[in-house]
Amino acid sequence: MIRLGLGGCLFVLLVSSCACTTARQLAIYGDVPDFVLTAQTGQTVSRNDLEGKIWVADFIFTNCTGPCPRMSSQMHQVQEAVKNVLAVNLVSFTVDPARDTPEVLAAYARRFRADPARWLFLTGEQKILHTVQNGGFRMGAVDGSLSHSTHFVLVDRHSHIRGYYGSFEADTAAQLVADIRALAHEHP
Repeated sequence: MIRLGLGGCLFVLLVSSCACTTARQLAIYGDVPDFVLTAQTGQTVSRNDLEGKIWVADFIFTNCTGPCPRMSSQMHQVQEAVKNVLAVNLVSFTVDPARDTPEVLAAYARRFRADPARWLFLTGEQKILHTVQNGGFRMGAVDGSLSHSTHFVLVDRHSHIRGYYGSFEADTAAQLVADIRALAHEHP
């Protein structure tokens, strides 16, 4: 039988607690391309406006009856979970810019209780949205078909893509929040 003194017990506790709180290393999958789009508020938003912030992106359209409402509900969960973490934004890009005007996006945002200071719903030219979704995030085309990925994407302060998260996985929101907190502790 092994006997540990008080010092030995404290060491074991310290080592085990450190192992539990060690953040996983997040890879870099690519970079978000430059863009200039219009938010639900009517304001112009560019990639440069998000520099220095951690953000989560998804691709939706407002008259979707499939996965979009679920994804927006999950984004709301993330919004609530990180409301005390500074410099975190959520960004929902439309894949239906012909219908999803800033006014339509604003109504959709209210439906999901989006905080307009933190959660942007962006629309603009189809060509720019296509470049962002296909060329940057590598998640399909904005081509009028309304087909889109059901993944969330985590972006760091330098516009590096740091993670992809399936919206149909049970722990998506929890894993996103954990990884947002890990990025918040990385050196800017």
